[in-house]
Amino acid sequence: MASNPYTGLPAERFWRKAVTNVAPFAVNPHPKNTFAIAPSDRVATGGSCFAQRVAEALRNAGFNYYLTEAAPPGMSAEEAYERQFGTFSARYGNLYYTRQFVQLFDRAYGRFEPELKAWLREDGRYVDPFRPTVEPAGFASEAEVVAARDAHLAAVRQLFETLDVFVLTLGLTEGWRWRSDGAALPLAPGVAGGTFDPDLYTCVNAGAAEVLGDLQGFLERLWSVNPAARVIFTVSPVPMIATYMDRHVMESNSYSKSVLRVAAGEVCAGGDPRAVYFPAYDLVTSNVNANRYYNDDMRTINDAGVRHVMRLFLATFTQGHAAPAPCQGAVGTSAEFEGTAGVICDEEQIDRSAA
Repeated sequence: MASNPYTGLPAERFWRKAVTNVAPFAVNPHPKNTFAIAPSDRVATGGSCFAQRVAEALRNAGFNYYLTEAAPPGMSAEEAYERQFGTFSARYGNLYYTRQFVQLFDRAYGRFEPELKAWLREDGRYVDPFRPTVEPAGFASEAEVVAARDAHLAAVRQLFETLDVFVLTLGLTEGWRWRSDGAALPLAPGVAGGTFDPDLYTCVNAGAAEVLGDLQGFLERLWSVNPAARVIFTVSPVPMIATYMDRHVMESNSYSKSVLRVAAGEVCAGGDPRAVYFPAYDLVTSNVNANRYYNDDMRTINDAGVRHVMRLFLATFTQGHAAPAPCQGAVGTSAEFEGTAGVICDEEQIDRSAA
């Protein structure tokens, strides 16, 4: 038989060999040319709700999960959870949109000072519009919001300058911004504070070019203060909870995830070994699994899906060395990821407010 460009390629390049004849739980779309995470590496996380699952897997596997904004001594575990100490590496809350990554850096380093300072809630308390759920009790004044934000941004600067590995989970393209200066918000005004005024706020659905530009801009910024930082991009397989676009939520979700997947692939195809893509989204949403990895709500990821993703994540990034011993007292990944237990998702506020 005459040879052709596909002759002799490894089995993983062929669907029949790499997928059709492999049990779903054993499919392994591992990325190429990845780096190894050493036990001593300071590993940080940020992004959408699914990033919290990555954080939990790292903790339970014994990796050095890095926090620069930890709970104060003496605070109970329950209060720390409610106030999002440890949910992410700093208390920035959910970073759903790529513009949030860029603006978080710029706010931390004084490059961008949003006009919007605080949101007033119906109970008379104030919240930070850029992380509206991190203080459930709210603040007594706008000045308290600003003071707490300044302390938070100092912790963000420390994080960016000292982390070794940053795992960023991309969640959505559709979000809200303050019209006059483009400040990106994790939630629409009125959901967890503030009042919606269409003259002040606008809904933006970012395209692939904008998302790619944001990702490239964030990497440039991060590497300007921490040239050795390595970044793992993932795309959340959790569908969006609601859309403001005049179309079915399924169509909006497909658009959003497609744009994020394309941009993540492109930013990691530039040849810089410090940025890699891990295919969590591809694994969970593939027709190979035929929705086996979703709970009955067809949105949250079940235990089997999470275990598959995190098993491959750890195998990919431990590479030639063994993973660290699990932390004392840590539970396995067979229970703690079930449904949305233990996961703080700002987006859930949309459903609650609509109800």
